[in-house]
Amino acid sequence: MRTVLGTTTAIAVAALSFFPLIGGEGPLRAEWLSGTSIVIGAGVVFAILSRRFSFDWARALGAAVMRAPQGRVLAIVTSTALVIYVAVAALVFQHRPILIDEIALVRQAEIFASGHLWLPAPVHPEFFSTLQMVTANGRVYSQYPPGGPAMLVPFVLAHASWLAGPVFGALSVLAFAAFLRAAEPDPRVRLGAIVLFAFAPFVAFMSGTHMSCVPTLAWILAGAAAIAHAARAEAPRPWLAFAGGFAFGVAATIRPADTLAFAIPAGIWSLRRWPHALAAAAGVAIPLGLMMLVNANTTGGPLLFGYEVFWGKGHDLGFHQSPLGQMHTPVEGLRFVSTYFLELNRYLFETPMPSLLPAIVALTFVRRIDAPDRFLIASAALLTAIYAAYWHEGFFLGPRFFFTLAPLFALWTARLPTLVTSRAIPAALVASFIISVAVGIPARASQWASSFATERWAQPDVARRAGVHDALVFVREGWEGQLVARMWALGVPPVSVERIVRSTDACRLDSAITALESSHGTPAVQALLPLLRDSGLVHHVVAGPGADIAIQTGYAYPESCTSQVTLAARGVTPLAPVSILEDGNIYARDLGARDTVLLATYRNRPAFMLELPAFTPFLTHR
Repeated sequence: MRTVLGTTTAIAVAALSFFPLIGGEGPLRAEWLSGTSIVIGAGVVFAILSRRFSFDWARALGAAVMRAPQGRVLAIVTSTALVIYVAVAALVFQHRPILIDEIALVRQAEIFASGHLWLPAPVHPEFFSTLQMVTANGRVYSQYPPGGPAMLVPFVLAHASWLAGPVFGALSVLAFAAFLRAAEPDPRVRLGAIVLFAFAPFVAFMSGTHMSCVPTLAWILAGAAAIAHAARAEAPRPWLAFAGGFAFGVAATIRPADTLAFAIPAGIWSLRRWPHALAAAAGVAIPLGLMMLVNANTTGGPLLFGYEVFWGKGHDLGFHQSPLGQMHTPVEGLRFVSTYFLELNRYLFETPMPSLLPAIVALTFVRRIDAPDRFLIASAALLTAIYAAYWHEGFFLGPRFFFTLAPLFALWTARLPTLVTSRAIPAALVASFIISVAVGIPARASQWASSFATERWAQPDVARRAGVHDALVFVREGWEGQLVARMWALGVPPVSVERIVRSTDACRLDSAITALESSHGTPAVQALLPLLRDSGLVHHVVAGPGADIAIQTGYAYPESCTSQVTLAARGVTPLAPVSILEDGNIYARDLGARDTVLLATYRNRPAFMLELPAFTPFLTHR
C-alpha cells in the first residue's frame, strides 16, 4: 500500500516543478523529453542485455557497500568533496565574493573581526554607501542577521574568507551523514544519498561561494541529526536535544526564515519527550540571545533586523506592497515557488532529465514514511510556504532559497533503486549522471566562471599592479547608482528610492537632488515624490554595459545630462566589489562636481579615477 503522504508529496512536487512548462519554456521541455528518453532507453537496453549475463553489477555494488567500513568511506567522500569545493572557489570564483549579498557579508565580517559591531557613518555617505549595507543613526552595518558574517570571521582573520564556503560545505556532508544514521537503515541508500548530496553540482557550486546558505544548511543538518538521534534513543538524551536546539539557534542567527521551516517540525518531534523539548529550547535560547544582543547594539532593537531598518516593514513576509512598490500576491508567490522547483530540476544534478524526477517516482512508490522523513517533508512544505510569502525572487547559481532542500531530494533519489526493483533503474541513473559529468557540469562551470566579469575583476592586487597605493580612488558607477546613493544620503527611505529612480527621468531627478543637496527646506522624500506624476511618460533604455537609464519622452537634456549618458555608454564600475579591497586605498563613488568635497578631505592622497580596466590620474581624467 502506497502512503498518502508520499503520493501527495510526489504530486505536489511534480505539479510545482512542471506547471511552468505548460505553455512556456519550450526549449527546456524539449530538452527534458529527449534527455529523459535517452536515459530511460539506456536503462532498458542494459536490462535487456543483462538477461544474457549472470553478473548483476548493481547487486554486487550494493554488497560491496554493505561490507565497506562506513567511517573510512565517509572520510573519503567528505575529503573529496572538500577538495572539489576548494577548487570551485579558486577556479570558478577566483577566491572572491561576487554577488552583492556576499560582499555585504564579508564587509560585516571584517567589521566584526576588527572588534566592532558597526562602524561610524562617514560624513558624506553618498560617496561610500552600497546596497545591503545600512547607514542609519550614525552607524554602518550589514542588513543581514549577525550569524552569517560571524561564520566568516575566523576565515577573515586568517585572510582566507573564501575557504568558509568549502569548509561549511564539507561539514554539511558530515552532518547529513550523521542524520542519515538515524533516519535511513539501509547502508546502500545512506551512501548513495551522501554521494549525491556531496557531489550535486548545485551544492558544489554554492559551497565555493561566501553565501550564508552554506553554513545555514550545515547547522540545520547538525540540528536535525542531533534531534533524530535523541528521538531514536531508548532512554532520554537531553544533551543531544540541547545540541540540536543550539544548532538550530545558530542557523536562525544566519537565515531565520530557512531555519524556521526546519525548527518547527523538529520542535514538534522533540515534544515526544518533555526533557528533550526543554533541553532543545535551552539550546536555542543561547545563540538567539546573543543575536538579540547584537541587534540591540546595532539596529537599536533586539528583534529589529538590518533589512527592516533598510527596507521598512515592506520587507516582512506576507502578501502586501513590497519595498519595490509592487504588490506581492498569492498568485505571484505561487509563481515564485513553482519557478524555484523548476530551477531545482535544472541545477541540482545537471542531468539530461529533470533532477527531481527520480525522487518524485520514489515518493510515489514508497510504502512507509517514518518520523525522520515526515520531518523533512514537513520542513520542505513550510519552506515552500515561507518563500511563497516572500516578495523577492532569489536566484544565484540556482534557486538559492531552496538550497536547503538538496538533502531531501538526494535521499529520495538514492532510494529509487530499492523501491523499484528493476535493472533498468540503476542503469538509467548511472547513464544520467555520466552525461551530467561529461556535459552538464562542465558547461555550467564555464557559465559561472564567465559571469560577473566586472565584479570578479576586483582582485586584491589590481591597484598594486597599476602603481596605485595610498590613494583616493573615485569609481565610475552608473548614473542610476549615483542617484540612489545621493537620495539615501538625503534620508529618502530605500523603499521610496526604488520607486522614484525606476519611474522618474534620470536628468530631472538629478536636477531635483542637486537642488535639495544645497538647501535645508522641504524633506527630500516630499520634494521628490511629485516627480512620479509623470511616470507614465518614462521608459528605460540601455545606455551601455550594465547601465539602464530612465528617460522621459519629450524632456530635453542639457549638456550635464548628455555627458552622463555618454559616460554610461562606456560601461559602469560598481563600487561594492572594490570597497572590500584591503590595499591601502580609499574607494569612493564618483559624483562629478561633488568630488571636490572628498578631494579637500583627503588632500594628502593622490587621486585617481577607476573606469574599468584602468586607473587614471584624477586631474588628467578631468
